[in-house]
Amino acid sequence: MSGTGLDVAVREQAELGEGPTWDPVGGRLIWVDIVAARVHTYDPVTGLRTVMATEQHVGAAKPRAGGGLVVHLRDGIGLYGPDGAFRWLVHDREPGRRGNDGAVAPDGALWAGTMRYDGAETGGSLSRIAPDGTVTPVLPVVACGNGIGWSPDERLMYFIDTPTRRIDVFDFDGEHAVNRRPFATIEEGAGFPDGLTVDADGAVWVALWDGAAVRRYTADGSLDRVVGLPVRRPTACAFGGADLRDLYISTARTGLAAPHPLSGSLLVLPDAGHGMPGTAFAG
Repeated sequence: MSGTGLDVAVREQAELGEGPTWDPVGGRLIWVDIVAARVHTYDPVTGLRTVMATEQHVGAAKPRAGGGLVVHLRDGIGLYGPDGAFRWLVHDREPGRRGNDGAVAPDGALWAGTMRYDGAETGGSLSRIAPDGTVTPVLPVVACGNGIGWSPDERLMYFIDTPTRRIDVFDFDGEHAVNRRPFATIEEGAGFPDGLTVDADGAVWVALWDGAAVRRYTADGSLDRVVGLPVRRPTACAFGGADLRDLYISTARTGLAAPHPLSGSLLVLPDAGHGMPGTAFAG
């Protein structure tokens, strides 16, 4: 990896590492291993790591405003308190379906995507979960509800339904996402768009599953940077560190007959750009 600036933040063999999220209060990076039902944390200053087992497969874990975590599980949305106590906020079991990616909107609501274990093209969804647990369906039919993010002015929302090979963009009014349209399309042979993050310039960074790369698209949808990776299946990316300048990249080894030794590790590209502060879940 010499010459690229890329480094290994956490050497791990996660089956399906996902959802890196910076927690500014804890000064740590939170990420999950979906199928191992584990939430990982990493402090880049001290090197301290923690691993917590969850009740079920976990698609995303985000900080809560009052401490603890909100988690997107197989059967709904769960809350961990600062003391580690668990309770369901939304319990909505549908056999064959699980929680996938999630992101907290500027107003503190959780936007959560789902998918079917068998990858059926009509088995997933995108919903908004208010802090009180009210669920509002946004896209009731998608294949794989994935990368979600907002522009710096909070007027646009980005979303990925992975098999479409597109990053889509919506107009956003603080609560509703409307007027869906393509923002960028990943060409055949370059992999599939997975998780994304938006930087302070309004550019969208996206991890390419089976594409061994992370791409940056400017606010007008133009491709302006490609970061090649040693692993085939990067899953998501997020800016972290005290100044939000380091790009963390989660990766997976699931389904690979001969995974690279770093597949499943958490990678980091120091001083990649400038991220935006996240919002904690208000529930």
